[in-house]
Amino acid sequence: MADDGFNDQTEFDPAARLALAVASSGAGIWDRDFTSGRISYSRAWKAMLGYAEHEVSNRIEDSYQRVHPDDLAMVQAKILAHMENRTPVYEVQHRLRCKDGSYIWVQSRGKVAARDPQGKALRMTGITTDITETIALSEQLRQNVELLTNLTDEIPGLVFQYCEPAKGVAHFPYASAGITDIYGTTPARAAITASVVESVIHPEDLDLYRVSLAESAASLERWHLEFRVLLPMGERWCQGDARPRRLPDGGTLWHGFVSDITERKHIEQQLLEAAATDFLTGVPNRRHLMMCMEKELARLERDGHGGSAVLMLDLDHFKYINDRHGHAVGDDVLKHFAAILRLELRKVDAVGRIGGEEFAAVLSGASLAQATAFGERVRMRMAAAPLRSGGRSIPVTVSIGIATMRPGDGNIANALSRADTALYRAKAAGRDRIETTTD
Repeated sequence: MADDGFNDQTEFDPAARLALAVASSGAGIWDRDFTSGRISYSRAWKAMLGYAEHEVSNRIEDSYQRVHPDDLAMVQAKILAHMENRTPVYEVQHRLRCKDGSYIWVQSRGKVAARDPQGKALRMTGITTDITETIALSEQLRQNVELLTNLTDEIPGLVFQYCEPAKGVAHFPYASAGITDIYGTTPARAAITASVVESVIHPEDLDLYRVSLAESAASLERWHLEFRVLLPMGERWCQGDARPRRLPDGGTLWHGFVSDITERKHIEQQLLEAAATDFLTGVPNRRHLMMCMEKELARLERDGHGGSAVLMLDLDHFKYINDRHGHAVGDDVLKHFAAILRLELRKVDAVGRIGGEEFAAVLSGASLAQATAFGERVRMRMAAAPLRSGGRSIPVTVSIGIATMRPGDGNIANALSRADTALYRAKAAGRDRIETTTD
């Protein structure tokens, strides 16, 4: 069997276990000696840039040559700030040149490990991680997401060994101090049983957590999972990455790390919400509303009976409002109308702006009579609370067409077409009215 880096010495030597866990994480480690002006890199750090072991010098001048010119001043400023104890850690995102001349985005974090009696920095150790794919997803994610593997006790994050023996209790033979931040427990407790970790994993994610580890153990493929934990300070998102190795007894040992990605998840949720929202009015956009209508039609088809109301709502003489009062006032009218619509909606309903001054809504399980009452309430609210702008009152009316979505429609276009036909009749009959159709 090939040498997997695990032997009796590794098993009982915490330093060796840490070194093996760090090497398996795929992150690059560096150590800078300020006195000699030299910097040493781990093999993984060099491989990350495409270099062989002997192809990277330890001259600090050479290290700065690899930093992208646009990022160099920032990197040096960050290092200086930490050297002078103005920041608790050195942390920076920047670009590094690879052996082939291309650049990758990396995130580096480090901490001064030794100072002389006057406080002058003597040595700093840290970690560099390739974050190129994360940067490519979004510039906003690049600026906000902390997708960094923290592999020392000085830096947040959990470096670990996790063991599932063929016989016995699953446990963490090695866990860095970061286990307290990630799982709210201690290395000593986790070394006895992994149950202290499973006890804080979100109940909705626990089965997935166990299954993913079982699959990784069976295939010896890298373990990767995003999951939630419940800690006293609230719910947090974690990302776990580790490489499994088969033990002589048939069990499995993972070397890897877990990082906190709560901020990234929050940003992703904000981006998803932004992608589904009309920027001007704050209501869902056309695409998201169509998805809601598809789900409602699927529900009706599953039930096989009943129906829901589909409404098309169009602000009357909107072009005149824009021409007379200006487009800024026209935008305020749209926002005012959207706010009124939201006041009348139930949680099971959906509304969206589908273009210009036209909106659509689907009222789940509502009859034509209930939808008509909804439309009348909207019309009355508009009449009772006209938009006020610049000391002026700007009355706006709305025409509404209503149709029923039925299980046999096949697709939402049929219901939308019927509602649009009813809206056309409302417009043709003088506007500021509601028309329904049962066709």
